[in-house]
Amino acid sequence: MTMLRTVRMLARYNAWANKLIFDAVARLPEGEVTKQRPTLFKNMVHTLNHNYVIDLIFQAHLEGRDHGFTARNTAEYPPLHELWQAQEAVDKWYIAWSDRMSDSALDERVTFTFVGGGQGVMTRGEMLLHVVNHTTYHRGFVADLFYQIPARPPTTDLTVFRRDVPLDLG
Repeated sequence: MTMLRTVRMLARYNAWANKLIFDAVARLPEGEVTKQRPTLFKNMVHTLNHNYVIDLIFQAHLEGRDHGFTARNTAEYPPLHELWQAQEAVDKWYIAWSDRMSDSALDERVTFTFVGGGQGVMTRGEMLLHVVNHTTYHRGFVADLFYQIPARPPTTDLTVFRRDVPLDLG
């Protein structure tokens, strides 16, 4: 699999996994998604909001523009259905972005400033890999919170995506 095909597959995997987790969270009993819990972002929706903020930050890096964030999450977060609409839009952006890329474009190095300060340099391909890896990590936080309800989280493994979703990546 080429780098280009891998990036396209990962963008689609991330969107698929996000949909599964948002759909599962939306089906939970009322109040569970914003219930304060012993976790970094205090509840499920704020954790998902963090993923969204990071996606926006790296979208801005990839577009060569300022993102305007001063932290890796916002103090407040939107209702779950609004957050899902925003997340779905940025997921579609990453898929369209991956479809426009070439191998040489994915190897281009991009310099950016970390939210906490300091300079970073990553290739465009590395940035997409970071976005997917980061989101997977924090979806795991949300999955763990399901067991505190108790409820069963969806399976968002890459292997399940590859089994269940036919891809034609060109």
